[in-house]
Amino acid sequence: MAKIFSMQPLVHLAHQKNDDATRKFGQLIQQQQAAQTKLHTLEQYREDYQTRLQQAVRNGIDQTSLRNFQDFIRRLDEAVAQQLNAIEQMHHLMQAGRNELANTQRNMKSFDTLAQRHLESEKKLEDKLEQRQQDEHTGRHSALKARAAQDEI
Repeated sequence: MAKIFSMQPLVHLAHQKNDDATRKFGQLIQQQQAAQTKLHTLEQYREDYQTRLQQAVRNGIDQTSLRNFQDFIRRLDEAVAQQLNAIEQMHHLMQAGRNELANTQRNMKSFDTLAQRHLESEKKLEDKLEQRQQDEHTGRHSALKARAAQDEI
């Protein structure tokens, strides 16, 4: 009977940590995609508003409306800058998440290798024991045959 691998709880823990890191990295990917979508939306809105301003200027616009347009475009520029900053921070979080995932995968593979080596070692021991038992059985059977042949003489 094979011995239980003493490090099995660590193997299980390594798999759990890898699953957690994978899940966390997936969430980071979704957050990054949402941040990129938000940036694209802001940039598109700013472009549309800039087009409206240019059209209003061509059609004639009063000073107050011009100032309102310009203030709003400035606020959109600030929002775009903030979103770019958020994307940059997200990039750093993604890199950290990628590193964490690589580390957990490396640890998990190391423990899996140890567990596999343990199984192979136990299999070799079982095979040797089985071979020894078979050899003993064959030896006893041969000895019985030899005794029986001796008794017939």
